[in-house]
Amino acid sequence: MTDSHGRVYRVGETDRDILGHSRKLMVYLPWIAMMAISVFEYAYGSAEDTLSHAHGWTQSNTFWILSVWVFFQAGIAFPAGWLRERGVLTARRAMYTGSGLCLVGFLALSHLDDVWLAILGFGVVGGIGAGLVYATCINMVGKWFPERRGARTGFVNGGFAYGSLPFIFIFNYAFDTENYHRVLDLIGVYVMIVVFASAFFFKDPPKNWWPADIDPLTFSGDSKNARSLAKNPPAVRQFTPKEAIRTGMLPLMWISIVMTAGVSIFGISFQVDFAKDVGFGPLVAASSMGVMAVINGIGRGVVGWLSDRWGRRTTLVFVIVVLGLAQFGVIWAGDVRSEWLFLFFAFLSGFGGGAFYPMFAALTPDYFGENYNATNYGLVYSGKLVSGLFGGGLGSMVVGAWGYDGAYALAGGVSMVAAALALLLRQPGRTGGGEPVPAAKPHPAT
Repeated sequence: MTDSHGRVYRVGETDRDILGHSRKLMVYLPWIAMMAISVFEYAYGSAEDTLSHAHGWTQSNTFWILSVWVFFQAGIAFPAGWLRERGVLTARRAMYTGSGLCLVGFLALSHLDDVWLAILGFGVVGGIGAGLVYATCINMVGKWFPERRGARTGFVNGGFAYGSLPFIFIFNYAFDTENYHRVLDLIGVYVMIVVFASAFFFKDPPKNWWPADIDPLTFSGDSKNARSLAKNPPAVRQFTPKEAIRTGMLPLMWISIVMTAGVSIFGISFQVDFAKDVGFGPLVAASSMGVMAVINGIGRGVVGWLSDRWGRRTTLVFVIVVLGLAQFGVIWAGDVRSEWLFLFFAFLSGFGGGAFYPMFAALTPDYFGENYNATNYGLVYSGKLVSGLFGGGLGSMVVGAWGYDGAYALAGGVSMVAAALALLLRQPGRTGGGEPVPAAKPHPAT
């Protein structure tokens, strides 16, 4: 079918015709794989002290290892998407490769004392592996659920945060210089097995595929999906990466994610250390990071569901503002030495610091279509590689120069600027940035 904008929809085949089973499996398997790789980023901060003592690293060394990991985890998204859309790298092959590289990353962190080799093994190799898994899982959901991707994308994206919860407590209470080899080796094997097993069922839908139970021209067929499509209408056509860049919206999304992800990564990297510096003790420090990880993940699912009702841009701005306010709240909680306030603002920081990711992941195909989503979202998500530098490594320099209060205040200000930029987002080819539009008149089938 072709709509009034000339966009083509491939309608008729059901998910069972293509997969042999329900497409719901393309939500649950990516979610499981995302939970497995979450230990890389969200539990790393809890392991830093032990790693420093075990390998003889400085605090700056450990922060830069994470920063390099973030750089390559985000940076691989675009080339991986480019290869996938040209048929060179299938979704399944990307996941298989990523699972092996993830294992190498943890083995390097476990057995290499030289910080440069650890950066190469965990930061570069492990980052590429986790990035392949992350990008493949997110794009898989966007392709299989083009009519209501907010809630599904948020659910899958949430696994990347709260999947780390058991490891946060393991690293805080059962991880020391006597057992760190065994713990890290076992975690690496766990990640590899889970990702490899999930990948066996991965398969992309045909280009332009649209579910048979909802009319893409009138949005009729399912009242819930119709409401979501009215607030978040499909892209007017399939934009190539060059065309998406020329709209001006993709570069604006990139700048917004650079700033917002930088604030999020800063919070992940320093919250445990800040709690200990204030004098809250290991239980509150671990609990604050646990709260952040859980709410970070749950918040992604909640805002995905919310964006299907409010609209993606409105929800995105709300999330970024919450993230900014939480940074100032953390300063206040530390100044008054209130553990409950600290946990509350850790809650808000976790919510805002993760919930923007599924919004950008859903906005990208909403604005530019599904056919080139792996590449287009790879470009948007690549902003995180810049964020990793100033969120972790440069963040440690700011803490050293200005203290925690100054660093958190700067993070809050950056977040507010990012929210203002997000207000400028508009869906190319439509007005209102995703507000309700009249139903398109059907054209003859093509």
